[in-house]
Amino acid sequence: MRKILRVVAAQLFAAAFVVTTLTTPAHAGTTANPTESDAAIALEWQSVYDTYHFTDATPPAPGSGRSRVSTSISVDIASPRPLTFRKYSNFNNHFGKNPFLTRVVTHKEWKAASTTYRNLTAIEEIPYEGMIVVSRTHAQQRLQQNGFYYETDSWSQPNVVTHQKIVFTSLPGGKTRVTENLTFEADDALIDFVAANGTAAHQQLQAALKQAIESGQL
Repeated sequence: MRKILRVVAAQLFAAAFVVTTLTTPAHAGTTANPTESDAAIALEWQSVYDTYHFTDATPPAPGSGRSRVSTSISVDIASPRPLTFRKYSNFNNHFGKNPFLTRVVTHKEWKAASTTYRNLTAIEEIPYEGMIVVSRTHAQQRLQQNGFYYETDSWSQPNVVTHQKIVFTSLPGGKTRVTENLTFEADDALIDFVAANGTAAHQQLQAALKQAIESGQL
């Protein structure tokens, strides 16, 4: 799994380096900066949000040079729904399941009615041609504990927006079906690559979380 993800990451960041020279602000650097404060990363999150409005699910306009692809993937986990929801939706439990994830910075968390909102940045350090590429995915997660689903909207280089709705359904025998409804949005030239490799990465993370939950590791 690590080899597959490393190839995917290398290809994505090769594209990211090309696009970044022509476009915008958000950080995709080549070295980690352990002294950078959470406050600085939060300011970057806000800048990206103000620029790209990544929580807006409006489809790209025709002729905009942007496209989107939607898909759905599922996994059955031998664990009751409340427990599965709690463990699966906690991004801190993704450490070790995503081999490149090194840090999750939560900038703000609040509750409105039955929805819990989290503004966060996931930081990955990805080996690429003898160096470390630092990738930041800026996201908002919205958890519906009563409805057993959560939504996440995110932005990352090279201007890739992802909309997710993850639904947890009870199955007989105390099992849970986790269905990830995924929508990828990217420039026309990258959309097929982004959708195919993004889906593969989500499938691999699903499998890792299933194993960790069922084994009691989580």
